[in-house]
Amino acid sequence: MGSKERILRLKDETRTKILDAALNIVQTEGWQALSMRKIADQIEYTAPIIYEYFANKEGILLELTRRGYLILAKDISAAKAKHQNPEAQMEAMWVAYWNFAFKHKEFYKLMYGVDMSCCEMQKNLPEAEVVGTLLGDVIETLYNKKPVNEDDICMKYYTYWSIIHGLISINLVRPDGRTNNEMNQQILKDAIKGITLSINS
Repeated sequence: MGSKERILRLKDETRTKILDAALNIVQTEGWQALSMRKIADQIEYTAPIIYEYFANKEGILLELTRRGYLILAKDISAAKAKHQNPEAQMEAMWVAYWNFAFKHKEFYKLMYGVDMSCCEMQKNLPEAEVVGTLLGDVIETLYNKKPVNEDDICMKYYTYWSIIHGLISINLVRPDGRTNNEMNQQILKDAIKGITLSINS
């Protein structure tokens, strides 16, 4: 390995170390506790070195948001691949979305602004668009009448999302997390089925 490649590899490793330290702080203390100084202390670097990789805390939040969307896209893609029927795909994908929210609470709160200031930078992230496209493509297949108007797909996407995100948010802000998970799962699946049935009614 040449010196240039070695330098690039070390830079990538340091960047990853900074992001991992930031996530570790958040998992133990919450998003509000995150600071450049705390990150530097955790990885035993000086704060100026952190600024060589990220201009500010918002830059770190943006990269962590990207990381969250990559995980979510992978999860819902895997859920879709397990089914051939569009209705089953739709339910599986939203259930995967639900599961992501509770398995990766810190990411979900950052990505969707639960219990913290929403990161406005996420709006133009390609990684976020992938998630919307995956779900939108399946929503389109649910319509009997073709071609499907883009506005109709968008409206149904936001109908699914607003109800499911609302249920997730209610549970995330509770001190004990998900309460009565069996009931929540029933509400979740009933909501998904209800919206799906409304598409061609």
